[in-house]
Amino acid sequence: MLPTPVVGLIGCGHIGRFHSRNLRGSLRSELVPGEYAAVCDREFERAESFAGITGAATVTNNPQHVFDVQGLNTVYICTETAEHPGLVEEAARRGLHIFCEKPLAKTLGDVARMVEAVERAGVVNQVGLVLRYSPVFTVLKDMMSEPGLGPLLTAHLRDDQFFPIRGHYGSSWRGNFERAGGGTLIEHSIHDVDLFRWLFGDIAAVRCHTRETTGHPGVEDVALVTFQHAYGHQTSLSSVWHALDDRPSTRHLEVFYEGGYFATDHDFLGPIRFQERSGTVRELSSEEVFDRYCQLVGITGAEADLAKRGMFEDYAFLRNVLEGRPAFPDFRTAYRAHAAVDACYRSAKEGREMAVPEV
Repeated sequence: MLPTPVVGLIGCGHIGRFHSRNLRGSLRSELVPGEYAAVCDREFERAESFAGITGAATVTNNPQHVFDVQGLNTVYICTETAEHPGLVEEAARRGLHIFCEKPLAKTLGDVARMVEAVERAGVVNQVGLVLRYSPVFTVLKDMMSEPGLGPLLTAHLRDDQFFPIRGHYGSSWRGNFERAGGGTLIEHSIHDVDLFRWLFGDIAAVRCHTRETTGHPGVEDVALVTFQHAYGHQTSLSSVWHALDDRPSTRHLEVFYEGGYFATDHDFLGPIRFQERSGTVRELSSEEVFDRYCQLVGITGAEADLAKRGMFEDYAFLRNVLEGRPAFPDFRTAYRAHAAVDACYRSAKEGREMAVPEV
């Protein structure tokens, strides 16, 4: 095994809190020996608050102070999107293992340079495309591989949440194109684009329409996309940011095969409704979904407990750092999702179908 993870966290906002909880749970689980060494936020008081919870010895509002911590070998980058490229390239230059939140960057060119940096450095790298660790989608993927379904006809996902510039997100920067690079499509539904690539195969071309209704130039709050997949089928996505602050973030997915139907309204535990050829609609409960997930990924005991608490994404990254193995989803995987998102924006701008480049 390699030296144990010594972790620094840069960015103590909403998503930073999520990963900080997971880091503490993983490092205290006795499954991942390691140290939570440093926290950084542009608001020093917020970094101090994190340090009080985590026990981190280094507290700063300057990312360079995190990089300079003696023995640091792993960094979490949870800042606003515009800051990701410079931080990732510096971390890679120093040979640090990197977990970076999505989206990786505002532009496809910046993403390409980040991928080159981490691959050249040979560091363990992972991106926060958390749906890859969702029990409900992992089980759905397995169910869709069962024989007798026939060809895939289509699938549709509706993804909606309130505009995350307020509420528990409190991310005012997401309303600024220069800091975010776009709206609901790149900031939120890059998760969905990656999910579609995983569930339904590579995306060859896209047709996209976007709208801005909230007065934030360049930050769309509606995106409607049709995906042309490499094997000939089409799927579609509706991504919406609304002003219904009491409505939780939701994903509703329906999948149609010639001889089968699947649907879920939950993006973590389920349940999954399904109908097979000449059969009634049945339901796989959340408990059944999670049990099947544990069997599929081969986890029990403490690992299963971390997974059920939504911590497995970070636990898996830290284990891969500890054991010197590639992590997943890595920067290259995120690059492919970014290529599809970039094609969507070009399609919306030019009003035509757009091919997705191979990256």
